[in-house]
Amino acid sequence: MRLAVGGVSRAFGGVYAVRDVSLTVAPGELRAIIGPNGAGKSTLFALIGGQLATHHGSVTLDGARVERLPAHRRARLGVGVVFQGARIFHGLTALENVMVGAHATTRAGFLSAALRLPAHHREERAIRERALTCLDRAGIADWAHRPAEELPLGQQRALQLARALCARPRLLLLDEPASGLRAAEREHLAGLITALRAEGLTILLVEHDVAFVMRLADRITVLDLGRVIADGSPAEIRENPRVIEAYLGPSFVRSPHGAS
Repeated sequence: MRLAVGGVSRAFGGVYAVRDVSLTVAPGELRAIIGPNGAGKSTLFALIGGQLATHHGSVTLDGARVERLPAHRRARLGVGVVFQGARIFHGLTALENVMVGAHATTRAGFLSAALRLPAHHREERAIRERALTCLDRAGIADWAHRPAEELPLGQQRALQLARALCARPRLLLLDEPASGLRAAEREHLAGLITALRAEGLTILLVEHDVAFVMRLADRITVLDLGRVIADGSPAEIRENPRVIEAYLGPSFVRSPHGAS
């Protein structure tokens, strides 16, 4: 899926969180958004996902404008979202939480489910198998039948990613997915994101861990005070004087991670 953001702006109380931001993400590209706290990253993320409405500008998916569509309509078009905080449905197992993610792609309909027709049973079995596969890809298959609220934080975050994948997205929005994860969990996440990109999934990644971003991203957009200050490859961003001054700092450039 191709994403194009054209001059989007969003203000809160007269103060712009995002102002005149434009970017294009090609099908199968992994684009990262970085910047200091308060740069507008999460606001831009919500404007693309539909959790917030734009005040100005456009958001298009494969050429179709969607900035006026609510989040659930964008989900039906193939937008999957993994939020910064772990969002789970209490009282459901991990498997059931992931199965909920497929609601945007179901076809049997309410009547078929209410009457428990064969089409509903076939679809339910298919969704269950898909959810189990997604749990395995997220590295938490062993937790499938445990209550979701019993999972540790790292597994709850992985659960949210598995739920998004269960909807078979064509554009995946990730808001700080590595935050709070242990080293082994971060490595597994990096491997999964790399595999998803190799499969052709378009990914927009908002992340504070710059070294994590530099490993994965095809291109990086840098925000500061709600505006784009740089856009380019990881190598270009690493050496951009404006980015170094506003965000990275000279110590990152000299560090092994920055030089990698």
